[in-house]
Amino acid sequence: MENKDRARQIVSGYKYDFKDPEEYVYKEEKGLNENVIKNISKIKKELQWVTDFRLKSLGIFNAKKMPTWGADLSKINFDEICYYIKPTEKLARSWEEMPDNIKKTWDRLGIPEAERKFLSGVGVQYDSETVYHKILKDLALKGVVFVDPDIGLNPTEEKIEEMAETLDISIDVARRNLMQAHEKFKEFFSTVVPPRDNKFAALNSSVFSGGSFIYVPKGVKLNMSMPLQAYFRINASNMGQFERTLIIADEDSEVSYLEGCTAPVYSKQSLHAAVVEVVALRNAKVRYTTIQNWSSDVYNLVTKRAVAYENATVEWVDCNLGSSVSMKYPSVYLVGKGAKADMLSVAYAGRGQHQDVGNKAIHAASETSSRIISKSVSKDGGKSTFRALVRIEEDADNCKTTTECSALLLDEKSKTDTIPTIEVNNHTASANHEASVGRLSEEALFYLQSRGLSDEEARAMIVLGFLNPIVKTLPLEYAIEFNKLIEMSMEGSVG
Repeated sequence: MENKDRARQIVSGYKYDFKDPEEYVYKEEKGLNENVIKNISKIKKELQWVTDFRLKSLGIFNAKKMPTWGADLSKINFDEICYYIKPTEKLARSWEEMPDNIKKTWDRLGIPEAERKFLSGVGVQYDSETVYHKILKDLALKGVVFVDPDIGLNPTEEKIEEMAETLDISIDVARRNLMQAHEKFKEFFSTVVPPRDNKFAALNSSVFSGGSFIYVPKGVKLNMSMPLQAYFRINASNMGQFERTLIIADEDSEVSYLEGCTAPVYSKQSLHAAVVEVVALRNAKVRYTTIQNWSSDVYNLVTKRAVAYENATVEWVDCNLGSSVSMKYPSVYLVGKGAKADMLSVAYAGRGQHQDVGNKAIHAASETSSRIISKSVSKDGGKSTFRALVRIEEDADNCKTTTECSALLLDEKSKTDTIPTIEVNNHTASANHEASVGRLSEEALFYLQSRGLSDEEARAMIVLGFLNPIVKTLPLEYAIEFNKLIEMSMEGSVG
């Protein structure tokens, strides 16, 4: 019953413990201009090149037009959004150091329990800033870095000393780790998703704050069943959250990362426009899992992209339940011979929601392979759109790709679209595509009801069975939680 109550709270948006605006350390005025950018950079004590990068990105954002090919974004008012809120003075070194009003929210989400049980490290973001980061000591001793991007940008002696104290490691080890990671940060930051990529990548590049920077050194293999994890929460109305995540898996390394997202329900729209860059170097393996349950007043417009080098593997597992509109297409650029991409996605669109999601795989090297599997459920007039792009370049020999898309409609009002694009420019390639759309089987419903299930329970069971091939790839605790969320979302589905 405890799990069900917790899931119910997640679905309802956690309507408790909201901070009043005057409780924030700093809250920027609404709207976006050069002064806002300079204020953010000043508060964060950034180097001049970072400020210049932000201002240049702002110019790109202003110059680019809004995308009109996907979901309806016409209701977004950039002048009514707050682009930066600083909730605390500094990063907490322990869970007990967190401010009570923030800690109480995360306690109810079960973050401390999850950290104790089966996570290698945890990062927590509340509105614009990361308020907590912690990684297991033995991983830090192996050179693994899991910090706020601010530290990756500028690893000062003060930050090095704080990291050493927090992780109970020597200053020399902390300095070695951070400086090694810093060099990789400078090498790859904004190269996978540059500001010119799209309007919202440019927006993120101008006001980014929070997120995660992960560096796994050569040959270090983290337990894939114990992911590093980040939690993101928008807690203010008319808030924009613009975290930026950079994950670099060096040669012959392995890492699993999982992020969870929530927000309370407000009558006014909020905006989430993150950028995620993943770099998997030779023989590396990265698994990136998202469990998104933004409230129904959030526009979720995210750019996620990975680059896979020789024999590297990148796995995206993307679970989308909440938000008013989602436009998100995790992609992998296969630039090294033998690189692999495995992309699994789930979308659940309820009343007033449009899940416009999918994946991209670009085969730019020979003997690369990709698999895209997508499942969507639409209910109460919700709309799901599967949008995929697979391209095999002319000089990429012997590539293989498979795309599968399955959609389930729960009523006559709901809609689903499948928009796949497959470009094959090399005759040695093997490309397969399969798509299906169906409704709830009356025979299956009758069978389950004859075994004692109510109509509502039977419908929920069919939906869970439909999604199970992807949900079972989640860590057990999260698979259970996800199923509970689906069950709660299905309540009242009869008729």
